[in-house]
Amino acid sequence: MSEANNDPVVVVKDVCKEYRKNDNVLTVLHNMNLELSAGDYVSLMGPSGSGKSTLLNLIAGLDKPTSGSVFVCGQDLAKTSQSALAKWRSRHVGFIFQMYNLIPVLTAYENVELPLTLTPLKKSQRAQQVKTALEIVGLGDRMDHYPRQLSGGQEQRVSIARAIATDPTLIVADEPTGDLDAKSGNEILELMERLNSEFGKTIIMVTHDPRAAARAKRNLNLLDGRLVSDSEVQKAEHST
Repeated sequence: MSEANNDPVVVVKDVCKEYRKNDNVLTVLHNMNLELSAGDYVSLMGPSGSGKSTLLNLIAGLDKPTSGSVFVCGQDLAKTSQSALAKWRSRHVGFIFQMYNLIPVLTAYENVELPLTLTPLKKSQRAQQVKTALEIVGLGDRMDHYPRQLSGGQEQRVSIARAIATDPTLIVADEPTGDLDAKSGNEILELMERLNSEFGKTIIMVTHDPRAAARAKRNLNLLDGRLVSDSEVQKAEHST
């Protein structure tokens, strides 16, 4: 299920990201370079405003760099049209959000099936993938439940099932445990470890929680739009 060759799954090269409003220019990312190999599990930490979500959006193909290049699964995202990006994301990227983003009027099954409706799969094939995904996250017996009938931890499990239903190469997680209690958050982190180790999923996760970051294979820190060392983060914290 992971990439068959040794090429990096993610290559961010000399990326800058600016936002302009009238004559004002805000530089969010400065000359960013980053590689993720197949099977990597990377946590991304840093204070609010450091550029974490911006970097995540660039890697997920939700935004484009001002300069530099972003290659994911061999695709040059900066040179790909919006319509082509939508199809590319549906095949290669699974999203896990802090707030679950489930549709309340749809059952767990229907929420997980939603991204599969963008693929050429037949209904019977979609059904198999939905059931498999829900069983992997331990909710095979909850597929007919609506979000309001589930706990927060179960809702996040449905969100993860939706993310993996298309068998993506890359999972992008933005504060996946940020809205959960300690017990539920720990269960979600154990599930993500399993997706990485057992199913070979490449994962990049933004988190504020050092305990969540400790579950990853690699820990990266962002500060003022640049990747920095742990000591630089500690120095910045002591100076504030």
